[in-house]
Order: sequence, then structure tokens, then C-alpha cells
Amino acid sequence: MPEAEAAAPIVVDAQTTKTDGTGAGATKVSDDNAAPEPSPRRWLIFAVVSMALFMASVDHTVVAIALPSIQADLGSGLEWASWTVTIYSLGQVLIMPLAGKLSDQFGRKKVFVIAVVLFTVASLLCGLVDNIYLLVVLRGIQAIGGGAFMPAATGIVADNFGPNRDRAVGMFTSVFPIGGIVGPILGGILLTYWDWRAIFLVNVPIGVLLLVLALIVIPESRQAVSRRLDVYGVVLLGVLILGLMLGVTSLGSKDSSPLSPQFLVPEAIAIVALVLFLRHSSRGKAPFIPMRLLKGRGFGVMNLINFLQGAAAIGFGALVPLFAQARFGIPILESGTLMTARAVGMICIAGLAVMTLRRTGYRLPMVLGFSLLSVGMVAICFPPPGMHQVVWLALAAGVTGLGMGLSVPAGNNAVLQLAPNDAAGIAGLRGMFRQSGSIMAISIATAVMARSDNPGATLSIVFLIFAGLIICTLPLVFKVPEHKGSW
Repeated sequence: MPEAEAAAPIVVDAQTTKTDGTGAGATKVSDDNAAPEPSPRRWLIFAVVSMALFMASVDHTVVAIALPSIQADLGSGLEWASWTVTIYSLGQVLIMPLAGKLSDQFGRKKVFVIAVVLFTVASLLCGLVDNIYLLVVLRGIQAIGGGAFMPAATGIVADNFGPNRDRAVGMFTSVFPIGGIVGPILGGILLTYWDWRAIFLVNVPIGVLLLVLALIVIPESRQAVSRRLDVYGVVLLGVLILGLMLGVTSLGSKDSSPLSPQFLVPEAIAIVALVLFLRHSSRGKAPFIPMRLLKGRGFGVMNLINFLQGAAAIGFGALVPLFAQARFGIPILESGTLMTARAVGMICIAGLAVMTLRRTGYRLPMVLGFSLLSVGMVAICFPPPGMHQVVWLALAAGVTGLGMGLSVPAGNNAVLQLAPNDAAGIAGLRGMFRQSGSIMAISIATAVMARSDNPGATLSIVFLIFAGLIICTLPLVFKVPEHKGSW
């Protein structure tokens, strides 16, 4: 890919004129030195949208811990129990870019409120089902609500924080690890003293409270001219990812192979959907993901980095509790604390990374962060003799958290800087690529585990491959459009 550099700002009359990084024109934004600090009202808005992100984060980590319990209680195979995690990621992949466009067209608040209602109702129904296939469907519906949170929240913050939006959006990096701390602990307690249904039911009262606060606190936002939704593009993307997942999942069966129809047919459908999707994105009148956002200046390299980061880092995080249980026989409650250690690592460094981002630029924290990620992934596979396994795994997971805390704020803002006026849509696109990588990683890993006689040892090999993916990402970082200083 060609070297892509951020457009240089030109100072005119105490304002900064910047291109949006897409060639679409220039936009004037106020200089940071003249911008007032965010008011208490704005921080209240930030707290409400962060509460939604926190709830979605808790739900993701809790379900990953509950996979063995769900498998045992509903009598399903591991590959189908893991779909309760992967279908959630699939739903987010489809809804994130679409929710970004919807929030731009119809208003951030409307999309945010609808997302809260969907997430809460789906959580209630997930806690009541007794069938793995129905649970998977309901998790997909829940993902529609959870996936819409980030684009809508990013748009709401960008609208209300003005020139300080880079720091406010960067602070979202701390919200997810806080959920990562609470989720495993809460999940371990609920699974130990109740059962897996409680991990969904606990969302209901939180969702009701969040709905009330959102209606009261979040202001109405300006909505753009409404245009026809690109249903065709959404369907193509869904068929593409679903076909890939079905084919990979079929390999978990011991009587299946890469040459069997169960694998070849869905993969062939996925390839056809990919070709049609790319053609539609480049030639369609109003595709929900335009080609310029897929491979345009700066976007192509960042999309690839986000995909690889999602495969290695997000996929790794979802599989750590399962690894601890399968490899070392660590109980559910203790295995959940490994995710807590990872989250603590993120929190310890994320705030500093956000505050220094304007001085360091994007590349340095991404290089350091990815390096720490790979070190932690390798270390978690090799506990030294004489040290308690849980302690070592927690330390290694904490190192990966430090890597995430360094790299994620830089990656978030590197994409957003390319088109700052399209904050919601860019956030959705970024999340789509990260979740797509996570889906593929988890689907492949669980399919391989299902065929293995030693799932724990197999996951060790998977983690080493994840570390290799992160190392391969490092050269791409030097093609990220660099930017230092204020927006």
C-alpha cells in the first residue's frame, strides 16, 4: 500500500482548516487554544453513553466465561456454544457501520435509545430460553443493540465535546476494560452461586435505568437529510460473514473436512458475496460502506490493522478463560480473574496514552502496544515451574492489557482523524473490521479445539499464532497517517 500522510493544517483567522482525509473538501474547526473546557452537562452525557458501553463490555466478557456452563446445560457441542460469542460479534459487524449512518441521518439520540431497548429486551429473553439455537438467534438480536452503542455514543460525544472530542473518544478505551474487570468477577459469582441465565438477566434493570437517563440527559442532535438505506449491501456483508462462519464451524465435526460440502458450499457462497459486495461498494449509488472508506487514502491500511488486531487481541481475550479451564483445570471464578488482570493493564496505561496522544502521534504507541501484546500472548503459553499458574497467567494477561491500553486509543483516533466530521460512521467501520477479525479467530480456534484431543494444548498453539499476527502488523503501522498536535 502507498505511504499515506495526514493532510497538513493551514491556520486561517484563528481557526484551523483541515481536509477530512477523503478528498471530499475542507472543514473548519476551532483551535483547541480557544476552545472552552467541556461543561459538567457534557460530562454527564459522557457518563450516560459510557454506561451503555460498559454494559455491552460486561456482557461480552461474561458470556465468554459461561461457554462451558451453556454447553453443559443446553446439551450442545462446543462449536455451537461458541456461537453465542461469535454471533454477537457478527451482529455487531453488520450493525456498526449501519448504525453510524443511521445516527447521522436520523439523530444520535434516537438510534441510541432504540439500541438500549433492543439490548435490554433481548437480554431478558436470553435468560429465559432452553434451546441453544434460539439462544444464538437472541444473541444476534442483542448484538444489534450492543453494536449500535459505539457509533451512536461516538457521534454524541463528537457533537458535544467539539475540539476535545479526541480525548473524550480516547477515554472510551478505559470504559471497556472497566467492564472487563467487573464482567469476569460478576460472571464467576453468578455462575458459581446461580447459573448462566443470570448473566443475561442482570442487564435488565441496568438497561431500564439507562433508558430513563438517556431520555432525560442526551440532547436531540441535528439529523441529516434522510436517504434510502442500503439493504442490499447489508445483506451481502451478512451473507459473506455468515458463510465464512458456517464453513469454519462445520470443521469442528470430526466427520467433516475442507473438501466436504458442509465446508465448500458456504465458503463458495461467501466468495460470491465478497465479489458482489466489493462491486456494490465501488459502483453502487449510496452503498452503506463506500469504497473510499475501504481502501481510500489512509483507510485501507487502518482497516487491515483493525482486522488483524481484532483477530489476535479481541479473539485472544475471549478465549483466555476457556484456555485456563481446558489447559490447567482452573475453576470458573479464578479463570475469570484473568480477564480482570487484562482489564487492569488497559486501565493503568490507557489514560496516560490518551493524554499524551497529541505529543506522541499514532505510530509510536501502536508499535509499543502491539509489541507488548505479542509478548503477553507468548508468555501466557509457558508458565514457569515453581510459580502458581493463576498468578503467571494473570501477569501475562496484564501485559496484553498494557499493550491494548497503548494501541487502542491511537488506533481509534488515527481512523477518526481521516474524516472527523463522520465520527459515527468511522467508529462503526472501525468496529466492523475489529469484530470481523474476532469472529474469524474465535470460529477457527473453537473448530480446531472441537477436533482436538487436547483442547488446552491446541489453544496454546492458537495463541502463538495470534502473537505472530500482531508481529506481522508492525510494518503496517509505519503506513498509518501520522498526526501530532491539536485537531
